[in-house]
Amino acid sequence: MKYSRIAGTGRYLPEKVMTNADLEKIVDTSDEWIRTRTGVERRHVCTEDQAVSDMCIEAAKIAIEDAGIDVTDIDMVITGTTTPDFIFPNVSTIVQHKLGIPACAAFSLEAACTGFIYALSTADKFIKAGEAKCVLVLGAECITKLLDWNDRNTCVLFGDGAGAVILKPSDEPGIISCHLGADGQYKDLLHYPYGASNNLALAGTESGKILMTGNEVFKVAVKTLGNIAAKTLEDAGITHEELDWLVPHQANIRIIQAMAKRLNMPMEKVIVTVQDHGNTSAASVPMALDVGIRDGRIKKGQLVLAEAFGGGFTWGTVLMRL
Repeated sequence: MKYSRIAGTGRYLPEKVMTNADLEKIVDTSDEWIRTRTGVERRHVCTEDQAVSDMCIEAAKIAIEDAGIDVTDIDMVITGTTTPDFIFPNVSTIVQHKLGIPACAAFSLEAACTGFIYALSTADKFIKAGEAKCVLVLGAECITKLLDWNDRNTCVLFGDGAGAVILKPSDEPGIISCHLGADGQYKDLLHYPYGASNNLALAGTESGKILMTGNEVFKVAVKTLGNIAAKTLEDAGITHEELDWLVPHQANIRIIQAMAKRLNMPMEKVIVTVQDHGNTSAASVPMALDVGIRDGRIKKGQLVLAEAFGGGFTWGTVLMRL
């Protein structure tokens, strides 16, 4: 049987940093309030002329080098993002062209914070089917461009960034299983109200901002992620004790802690990066994975569960051996 395995990782964060102290100057909040409730200490913010594709390219270069491949080896590009450069062409085509990747399938998908998990699952299927041999998978967001910086309930949470992985075929299990899900009944709890076919002219205006009912999102997220994570391990015949690492979506420290508790995992076995960049939506899982690998905590052969939950609601897990 053919499997897929991650061969390289990379990440990129914009140079501009906004600390909690910076936010104290523009909105009614405090460093203590933000740290206590979210775990965020700082976030990176795109400049006005910086687009998602720019960040993707930088993260991709690092992943390509890490995998020891050439751009000509890549035969598919998939990007998970909710903040593309344009309505069309899609971000992956821009990345493909600017990196010099030969003409190939290149597409983007939108599943909010679960975007990278959806993209990685899709790439896994293409490789297992024999229709791709080397896939560049990206998760990236310029989410701060959708924020109202006067809304302290949301502006303290989010930041920008990009993460990338190279996925290649393997004779041994890399990605063991993927579980995806969604339920549109919760749309109004976390959403951006305008789009290409819905009052696009209002995007970016005073009313065009991320809308979120935080407490309700927290409740559904913890319950849903706990259930799907448990099912993922059960279906694979793996116990909590056998799991080496949890790489969660970096939404907020309370959700991460609640997930670790549901899985009976000590926080020492959880990769936490939310303090350094806030909620970067689709970028958070690949960036956290890259951090864990590069600082030596996640080692080759170890068992990792990645999970994410996002607006829609969407959710997903990927169980893999590095």
